[in-house]
Amino acid sequence: MTVVDERPEAKAPAPRRRPSRLLALLRNSWRQLTSMRTALILLFLLAIAAIPGSVLPQRGISPEKVNQYFVDHPDWAPRLDRIGAFEVFGSVWFSAIYLLLFTSLIGCITPRLRDHVRALRSRPPVAPRRLERLPQHTTLSTPAGGVDAVAEVLRKRRWRVEVRGNEVSAEKGYLKETGNLLFHTSLIAVLIGVALGSWYGWSGNRLLVAGADNAFCNTRQQYAEAKLGPRVDSADLPRFCLRLDDFQARFLPSGQPEFFNARVTVDGPDEPTRSADFSVNSPLRLADASVYLLGHGYAPVIRYTDRYGNSQVSDEPFLTTGDMGLTSEGLAAFPDANVDPATGKRVPGEQMAFTGIYLPTAPQQAPFVRSEYPTERNPALNLVAYRGNLGMDAGIPGSVYQLDQRQVRAGKVKEVGSKLLRKGEKWTLDDGTTVEFLGTERYVTLSIRHDPGSTPLLVSCGVLLVGLMGSLFGRRRRVWFRVLPADPGNGSPTDGSSLMEAGGLPRTDYPGFADEFAQLVTAVNGDERAAERAGVREGTE
Repeated sequence: MTVVDERPEAKAPAPRRRPSRLLALLRNSWRQLTSMRTALILLFLLAIAAIPGSVLPQRGISPEKVNQYFVDHPDWAPRLDRIGAFEVFGSVWFSAIYLLLFTSLIGCITPRLRDHVRALRSRPPVAPRRLERLPQHTTLSTPAGGVDAVAEVLRKRRWRVEVRGNEVSAEKGYLKETGNLLFHTSLIAVLIGVALGSWYGWSGNRLLVAGADNAFCNTRQQYAEAKLGPRVDSADLPRFCLRLDDFQARFLPSGQPEFFNARVTVDGPDEPTRSADFSVNSPLRLADASVYLLGHGYAPVIRYTDRYGNSQVSDEPFLTTGDMGLTSEGLAAFPDANVDPATGKRVPGEQMAFTGIYLPTAPQQAPFVRSEYPTERNPALNLVAYRGNLGMDAGIPGSVYQLDQRQVRAGKVKEVGSKLLRKGEKWTLDDGTTVEFLGTERYVTLSIRHDPGSTPLLVSCGVLLVGLMGSLFGRRRRVWFRVLPADPGNGSPTDGSSLMEAGGLPRTDYPGFADEFAQLVTAVNGDERAAERAGVREGTE
């Protein structure tokens, strides 16, 4: 008799579908990108990429220096410009490194954070079957309270404890991984803070001369140098004005600065009218801006009287040359001089300009080229007069601190004399016009800026240091205690009491774990002699 199996045939399992090569490539690429090694490499590359931004002039900070670089290096400048070397922090390649680092850190931290939270919520693991194989191992008498007494001792020492029957499991040292995650999360916050400051921040520099006629209002046109973030428009600048009322400076006998203080009047729609003082290390804090004192100097007040008796006054700042005596160089230009009052037209080729060197404390004898002290003990102004077409009517941008040497080389401006003037002295030129040195006004160099990322950046750096300390000094370790049954064969006392076996395992490199384990055994055993009986030995896991 033939038996027919009428059961339905079992379906063969469908073959497992292999992932496509593209999917495997993407998965492996993501793993490589989110590895800690890749994050460190990208961080190193970001530091290297920032070097050109510190060495080469940048258009957003100093466009005139970029133009000068093109003049000085006509061969290299166009090549560097093509790769964005003059706009490093806004270039494609710098942004690519920045975004890759940002992505790598997020991809690296997210799974580690998930695993760390899971580990914090889990209970300490079960004790290994053979504790004697652990790096630290000993046996001791079971305390009176048994495993409950052991658990109490461990909890007082801030161990995470789990009691399972005749065993006690405990672990400690999650601060290391917590600090590690805080450190890397703070790096992401630092990148976000830098991005906020770059996108929504702005800054500008301005020389502000003392006096009511030289007030400065916060508009882009009144800055000597201004840089606005990509998300900032000129109309977004806060509305306020500054007027320099007084500037005080003290110097040591050697000429080194000792004290600076500027007093200004602040007013405007966005700021209440008030008087405020600030210094180098104590900036002026406004509602949406901070004013920093960068430097100071002198602005000689020069009055020129032309051939028609019309007088003009210049109080342009003279820039310091960098010596300790505050020797300053500058330009006093009078493009509207010698205008015929009858016709209202300027006499051709009769514009006047004076280049000068101001010495707050001039030497007693020639040469008068260097000041001996930064305060005005013996002020003198060494002027060189020029007459001709200054080139200011051509609409070509130029420096207000230097005479256009192209006009001089072309013969359109000629030197007509030079003279050293003391305060109050007058010089009569060859055409009967006069120039008089009236005195000086103080000026300050201000940097006005707003950086919305500074506060997040400061907090992130503080948290970063805290996390770094935790990751460096945190040590993760585990210990187990197991009560052995009363058996003379395993060394138990004959009075019926039992022994307890203890083992310890450091999860990281921790040279001091042997001492800590011995102290823990001493505390559990209840006397100092237990440490001598601990017989702590070194072993392998």
